[in-house]
Amino acid sequence: MAESVFSSTGTGTETGAIIAAPATSAGSGLTRLRSAGLPLGLAGIVLAAWQIAVTLAHIPPVILPSPASITKYIFDHYDILLMHAVPTTVESAAGFVIATLLGIVLAIIITYSRLAHEALYPNLIFFQLIPKIALAPLFIIWLGIGSQSRIAFAVFIAFFPVVISTAAGFASVDKSMLRLCRALTASEWQIFTSVRFPAALPYIFSGMKIAITLSIIGVIIGEFITAQAGLGYLIIFATARADTEISMAAIVVLCVCGLLLYGLVALSESIANRFYSAENT
Repeated sequence: MAESVFSSTGTGTETGAIIAAPATSAGSGLTRLRSAGLPLGLAGIVLAAWQIAVTLAHIPPVILPSPASITKYIFDHYDILLMHAVPTTVESAAGFVIATLLGIVLAIIITYSRLAHEALYPNLIFFQLIPKIALAPLFIIWLGIGSQSRIAFAVFIAFFPVVISTAAGFASVDKSMLRLCRALTASEWQIFTSVRFPAALPYIFSGMKIAITLSIIGVIIGEFITAQAGLGYLIIFATARADTEISMAAIVVLCVCGLLLYGLVALSESIANRFYSAENT
C-alpha cells in the first residue's frame, strides 16, 4: 500500500511538473516579448509624433528634418555614412578594450595591496572629478591629431567605472568562503580564478556597459576637435553647413554603432555566465 501511495504521489508530482513547464515557458516568452515590445512601441510612437509634428507645423528641414527624410538620406548615402562609421567604431572599440584591461588590472592591484588602495583610490576619485572635456585639447597637443589621441582620451574617461565596479566585485566575495579556501590550502591564484573572479563578473560587466558608452563619447569629442573622418567629424562638418539632415543621419548611425557594441558586451556577459555556470556544475 505504502509503495502504491509513493508511486501515485511521484507520478502526480511529475505530471504537475510537466503541466507547469509550458506555463513557465509561455510566461518567459511573454516577458521577453514585453521587454522588447515596450521600448520599440514607445520609439514608434515618438517617431510618429515627430513626423506628424514636422508635417503639420511645416517645420523647415534646416531646423528639424522628419524621420522619413532622415531615413531616406541614410539609404541614399549609406556608403558615405559607413565610411565615416568605421573609424569611429574601431577607435571606440579599441579605447574600450584598453580601458577594460587597465581597469581590471588596477582593480586587482587595489584589492590585493592595501598600500596601493590607499595611494591609488583617492587619486582615481580626484581624476574622475576633473571635467573631461576640458582635457581633450591637451590630448591633441600631447599625442597629435591622429587616432592615438582619440583612443587615449576614450581610455581616460572610460576606465574609471571598470575600476570601481571590479574592485567592488572583488570585495563582495563572502569572507567565510575565502577562509574556507585558505583552510583547504588553496593558492591565491586558485582563489582568484575560482572564487573572486566569478563572483565579480556581474560587477565587471556592469562597469564595462558604462565604459563602452563613455568610450564612444570620448572618440566623438576627439573627432569634434580634430579629425578628417568619423561620425563626429561628419556631424561638425554638416553643422557648419547648416545641413541638419546629415547631422541627424550621422547621429542615427552613431546610435546603431553604439547599440551593436553594447550588444557585444551583453553577449560576452551571457557567454561568461554560461561558461562559469557549466564549470560549477
